[in-house]
This record gives sequence, structure tokens and C-alpha cells, in this order.
Amino acid sequence: MGSPARAAAAARYFKTGPGEYGEGDRFIGLNAAQIHGLVRECRDLTLADLHSMFASPWHEVRLLAAAILAYRYPRADAATQEAIYRLYLRNSKRLNNWDLVDVSAPLVVGGHLLTRSRAPLHRLARSRNLWERRIAIVATLRLIRSDDFQDTLRLAVTLINDDEDLIHKATGWMLREVGKRDERVLRRFLDRRAHQLPRTALRYSIERLPPGVRARYMKQT
Repeated sequence: MGSPARAAAAARYFKTGPGEYGEGDRFIGLNAAQIHGLVRECRDLTLADLHSMFASPWHEVRLLAAAILAYRYPRADAATQEAIYRLYLRNSKRLNNWDLVDVSAPLVVGGHLLTRSRAPLHRLARSRNLWERRIAIVATLRLIRSDDFQDTLRLAVTLINDDEDLIHKATGWMLREVGKRDERVLRRFLDRRAHQLPRTALRYSIERLPPGVRARYMKQT
């Protein structure tokens, strides 16, 4: 199913060169529609199968495993949900690019912690591993969609001084999602923190605000 041309393009897009965030990753060259079709086809693989897929050197194999877990989690019984969540965190360092995290963290981690302690999010946010920190902030998308914003705001503060632009982008994205649900909450946060936020995070967070308001906040960074 792969395409060498798509594989080469993906290697560039996902920054796999020396010193880049995806250094050394390998691609088969599947597109999103193919992955989506394979999720439906492979949705009944065992958790042991999925665990072995996370060890694959191929990006799309790991992506497929993450997408299957995200598909299955909301449809599973409580015991299976717990097993999926634990499997996901055991393989958190193998979710080693932003697309693997973004397709799965809200449904698996955010979904699991929706009615539980959020302490795991804050532990992940303090990890040395870039992808675990991204899991922490992106997982809160599920909380935001339930009008639960406090952990997103707390994590945004925790990650203010992060060294990685991918974390700044994810933080700004989640803050923007908060603003889509309740603009007053976002503005109150920015009134306190806009001057501290990395410029990328701030720019992402204010994209939906009126132009004059955006200009005022950008002057504070």
C-alpha cells in the first residue's frame, strides 16, 4: 500500500533529519485515508498485537496502533478501557511524533482521566520526553470539550518555559480551544500570563480573538 514518493515527502514533513524532532523515523508512505481504512479493518487486533506494533520502526505502524486504541477506547467496557490506558502509557515514548500523539491522547488519556485524578497529566508535563509533555497538554482537549478548563490552564503555566516549539504550538492550540468554549476564561488567563507566554503559544491562543485584542496581547509578550 505504500508509496516511495509519499514516504520521502513524509520524512521531510515530519522532520526526520539529524537533530530534528523526528530524527531517524522511517515511513512506508501511506496517506490518511489508508490509515483510516486500516483502523476499521484492524480494530479487533488484541492489545498484545498493538503493543508489538508500537515497537515497529515504521511510523505508520505505530500511528495505526495509536489510532486503533483511540477508536476502541470510547467503545470499550471499563476493564478494557483501563487496559488500553495502561498500554498507551507504557508505550508513551514510542508515540514519537506529533500526529501519533494528537490522534490518540485526547480520546485515550483525556477520556480516561475525565472522571479521575488529573495527577498523571501533571507528571507527564514534567517529563524530559517531548512526546510525553505533548501528551499531557493535548490530552486536555477531551476535558475542554466537557467545559473543564483548569488543568489546561495549569499545564499551560507549567510548560511556559519549555524549550520545544512543538510544545508551544500545542499549548497555544489548547488555549485557543478553551477560548472557543468560553472566551472570558481565555482572556482572564491571558490578562495574567500573556507577557510570560512564548510568542508561538500566544499567537496560536489568540487566533480567534478580535484583531484589536490580538494586537494588545501581542504587545505584552
